[in-house]
Amino acid sequence: MKDKFYQYIQQLQDQICSALEAEDGKARFKEDLWQREAGGGGRTRVIEDGAVFEKGGVNISAVHGPLPESMQAYFKVGKVDFYACGLSLVLHPKSPMVPTVHANWRYFEMYDANGNVVDQWFGGGQDLTPYYLFEEDARHFHAVCKQACDKHHPEFYPEYKKKCDEYFWNHHRAEARGVGGLFFDYCRATDSFSMDNWYEFVTEVGDSFLNAYLPVVKRRKEFPYTEQQLDWQQIRRGRYVEFNLVHDKGTLFGLKTGGRIESILMSLPPQVQWKYDYTPEAGSPEAELVTVLKNPREWQ
Repeated sequence: MKDKFYQYIQQLQDQICSALEAEDGKARFKEDLWQREAGGGGRTRVIEDGAVFEKGGVNISAVHGPLPESMQAYFKVGKVDFYACGLSLVLHPKSPMVPTVHANWRYFEMYDANGNVVDQWFGGGQDLTPYYLFEEDARHFHAVCKQACDKHHPEFYPEYKKKCDEYFWNHHRAEARGVGGLFFDYCRATDSFSMDNWYEFVTEVGDSFLNAYLPVVKRRKEFPYTEQQLDWQQIRRGRYVEFNLVHDKGTLFGLKTGGRIESILMSLPPQVQWKYDYTPEAGSPEAELVTVLKNPREWQ
């Protein structure tokens, strides 16, 4: 399964990067191959200073070795070996009219002293973080997510949409990071749903990503915007950074397993602001967005 899924994310990385380069029309991804001293490595691809994308990364990795003590406590296990592979992407567009997007699809195994697999699961999802609320965009993104889920189980979309709203929640701000999408984790085999079934589901969601995001980019990338709207984008990016550094489990896992810092922190945007006690004007488009972030909605 690990070889099968790693081959899939290699192909998906190529597909996504090609489509994003075509959409940007100016910048191209820079590739950085790296090795992890404790075992494994990855292929980081970063795009910067494009016509559409100010900064973005589409990374794959496959790492393995002894599970660090800090993560043993987290998983409530003793000394075990692990294998983890996945694709993680974040795209920060130049225009505040175009939303930031994040996605991740991953697979994890743990082994006993004899090398036998003692646990395995899939995880992942995709979520949208707009700076200005266009309901058409949020509905489209969620519609694609729901369509991918519905092919595998009628309860997947409502369950994983709810988990996304709960996970991407900035507790210290009492607001969501964005308008959500899907989040699923610890997807293990059951009597009714095998690991092969989970593979089909996770790859279905991965294959849906470009259809979920690119139509939104195409609709908004030519919209005019002001310096004040760029300021708002950078203030909201600050909240994005706060979530990734304070709450995100993927960032925590990467840092505590000796992951590659440049790849882990590629999710951070290049231009960010923190203004003291900033509150948007009542009735403004900015305030409309905050209202939705503090009260997550159903989009389907």
